Amino acid sequence: MSGADASREPEFRPLTARAIVLGERIDAAGLERRDALSTAPLAFRVGDDGMAVVFRYGVVVLIGLDALGEDEALRRILPRVGSAFDKREEESALLAPAAGPEERVDAEGNICITDRSAARLLVVAFVLARSALLAHHERQVAGVLETVEPWAADLARTGHRRGGRGAVIRMIGSALLVEHRVSGRVAVGEKPDLLWDRPDLERLYARLETEYELDERAEVLNRKLNLIAQTARLMAELIDTERSYRLELAIVILILGEIALTLVQMAQNWAL
Repeated sequence: MSGADASREPEFRPLTARAIVLGERIDAAGLERRDALSTAPLAFRVGDDGMAVVFRYGVVVLIGLDALGEDEALRRILPRVGSAFDKREEESALLAPAAGPEERVDAEGNICITDRSAARLLVVAFVLARSALLAHHERQVAGVLETVEPWAADLARTGHRRGGRGAVIRMIGSALLVEHRVSGRVAVGEKPDLLWDRPDLERLYARLETEYELDERAEVLNRKLNLIAQTARLMAELIDTERSYRLELAIVILILGEIALTLVQMAQNWAL
């Protein structure tokens, strides 16, 4: 359960929050410290006003840091990243003070909150982290779909598929891997544990969840994954059918060859 500090401040200067997808996972065990703002996820101060939030599923959110502060935080975290990505997905937002008691995302995309307490910043970090990871998976799925479309086009145009069984198996593996990461590691549909201790932050989380369309994007992603899985199964069945056809053709040729050989032998016997 989170141990976030719930202290409030009357106002604050705008802060930049940036979520970065670093890799498959982050081992936060070696990053723990006594003055941590939260343990699940791990959150700690960087400098005077900055904050870093580390999520085990490979995302770090940096809030209120300049370029040097971000580099300092990343130097501490990167050695704990497993299977680091070459291309990092990012999601950024400006955190601004709300004009009144209502917390919302304004027309310019700024997240307006009433204070910069650790608890509120953690809620923002949860949403940005999951949005960035969804964007990462959306890019992966789009790459898989780009390989599916030429196969379907060739099949419709020529009646023949492209690629071998190995390519189909790789496509199935890619779809299953993305599906596992989305449903198993990220749990996009689940609320952060912090809200059990701070039900007053439910409204803020719901507004951000709606603004970033977390549920809708996860649903679309799952539909695309199902489409990829169905296409892969159809391709595998098509390959199996082609193999069966070739096997049957080979058997027929062998039978015909045996018959021809028998007829030749019979003709030679008659000639004698």
